Amino acid sequence: MRARTQQGSRSSTRQESGRRRRTVSAAAAMAIGVMTLAALAPPASSAPAASAAVATARPDAVQQALNTLVRDDGMPAALASVKDRNGRTRTYTAGVGDLATGSKVPRDGQVRIGSNTKAFTAVVVLQLVGEGKIDLAADVDTYLPGLVRGKGIDGRRITVRQLLQHTSGLPDYGMHIDDDELRRRYFEPRELLDIALRYKADAAPGETWGYSNTNYLLAGLIVQKVTGRPLAEEIDGRIIKRIGLRHTYFPAAGDKTIREPHPRGYHRSPADGPLRDFTEIDPSAGWAAGQLISTNSDLNRFFTALLAGRLLPAAQLAEMRTTVPAGASGLRYGLGLTSRPLPCGGVYWGHGGDIPGYETRGGVTDDGRAVNVAVTSIPTDEAAVQHVKDAVDRALCG
Repeated sequence: MRARTQQGSRSSTRQESGRRRRTVSAAAAMAIGVMTLAALAPPASSAPAASAAVATARPDAVQQALNTLVRDDGMPAALASVKDRNGRTRTYTAGVGDLATGSKVPRDGQVRIGSNTKAFTAVVVLQLVGEGKIDLAADVDTYLPGLVRGKGIDGRRITVRQLLQHTSGLPDYGMHIDDDELRRRYFEPRELLDIALRYKADAAPGETWGYSNTNYLLAGLIVQKVTGRPLAEEIDGRIIKRIGLRHTYFPAAGDKTIREPHPRGYHRSPADGPLRDFTEIDPSAGWAAGQLISTNSDLNRFFTALLAGRLLPAAQLAEMRTTVPAGASGLRYGLGLTSRPLPCGGVYWGHGGDIPGYETRGGVTDDGRAVNVAVTSIPTDEAAVQHVKDAVDRALCG
C-alpha cells in the first residue's frame, strides 16, 4: 500500500525516497481520457438549495479541475465534496466508476482513504493523553517494553510524540512490501513491525522529520496495550460513532471488499504498465497507518469536527496543531495532522492518503471551509499530482 500526505510528501506503506514513479505513457493516459471524457458527469448538489447558493465553492472551477484529472491525467474517476463557510455542501463527479462497464461514478462514493487513517489514530492517542493514560513525552518502552530494538533503534530513546510527528527515525515497513503481496496477504501488526526492524534506523530520534508508517503501527499497538481493546473498536467508538460518520469504517480481518456504492480503484505497477483493478485488496498492511474506508463528505465532517474541538480537549488539539517543517511547498506536520498554505492566503489542515486504487487529498480551514477530493488511481507524474492539489485549492479559494 502507498499513501502520501496531501501536500506531496510520499507517505504510506511504500515511501519512494522523494521521487515519484515514472510518468504514465501518453498513449495510456490518452486511452483512458478518451474512454472517460464522454462520461464526465455534471456537478450535482447534495441538497436542493446548494445548486444556486454555493458561490464560494466556485462549482464550475471545481468541476473543471476534476474534468482535467480525467481528460488530461488519465484518472478513471474523480470525486469531490465541498463545504462552504455556511455549511452548504456540493458534490462532484467526473469519469466513470467502472472501466469495464462504463457505469456512472457513485456520488460521494466510498473509497479507501489510506494515510488519512493516521489522523484518526492520532486523535485516539491524544484522547488517551487527555485522560492521563498516555504521556507524549514518555518513551515507547513505557508501553511496549523491549519490543522496539534494531540497528540504531531503541524504544527507550523514542517518544510517543516522535511517533506521531514522524521524527522517530524509524524505517518504513511499507517500502518492503510488494504491491501484489499487499493485495492478497493478511498481515498481523507484529509482522509489519518485524519487517521494519530488519532495517537500520533512518536517523536518530528527534534529528529530522521523515515519514514512516512504522510510527503509526507502534501508535496503534500502544493504544491497544493501554486500553486492552482492538484499535478498530477504539476508532469506532471514540470517533466514528461519536460524530456520526455514517460511511466510515475499519474493515474487519480478511474483508477485501468496500461495503457501499463506490468507484472501482485502479493501479499501475510498474508506473508505465496497464491499469489493473485493485478495488478488492487486503488492507491489513495499512492497519493504524492506512486501513480505513470512508467518503469525501465524511472526511470533511471528521476534519471539521476535529478543528472545531469536538474530538479533543483544547490542550491536546493545540499539541496536534504544533508542526515541524516537512518537505517542500510549505508543508508542515503536527501530530497526525498537516498544514499547507493556500494560494489565496491562510492554510488548510488535513492529511491525505494513497493506497493502490485510490488517492485522497483535502482539508479544512479555520473559518469552516472544507474539501476532499478522491481519484481512482494514484497519480504517477508531477502534472497529475499538481492537478489534484489544484482541485483542492480551487475549492477552498473560490
